[in-house]
Amino acid sequence: MPTDTATTVDPSAPAELAVRIWWVYMVRAENGHLYTGISIDPERRFREHLSGKGARFFNRSPASALVWWQRCAGHGDALRQELQIKALAKRAKERLISQFDDHQFAGAKPCAASGSASKLGANQPETEHE
Repeated sequence: MPTDTATTVDPSAPAELAVRIWWVYMVRAENGHLYTGISIDPERRFREHLSGKGARFFNRSPASALVWWQRCAGHGDALRQELQIKALAKRAKERLISQFDDHQFAGAKPCAASGSASKLGANQPETEHE
């Protein structure tokens, strides 16, 4: 799971320009649906989802697993990536999850905010809420 949290800053940034590290993440609900969100601490946010706090999405079916996350260059980048992922069909989201390496955050690359949906070749909008 991501180790960079709200109190951790990008070590390559000068002290006066220190910024919070933002993540986009997906959580699987017990019914199999996928929730996509952003946070500066996905692990803490997942624990909140487990405890029933946060997104109303989990009112119908509780959160069961943090299945995917990606470090982003900033808050705006995370928001753009979140929207792109939400626009993907469930099959494309599952492909992202199946290709996910949870050790990638050690040398995390920023979100690919532009074109990531089309790179997957499945940028069809969802027909039902995932």
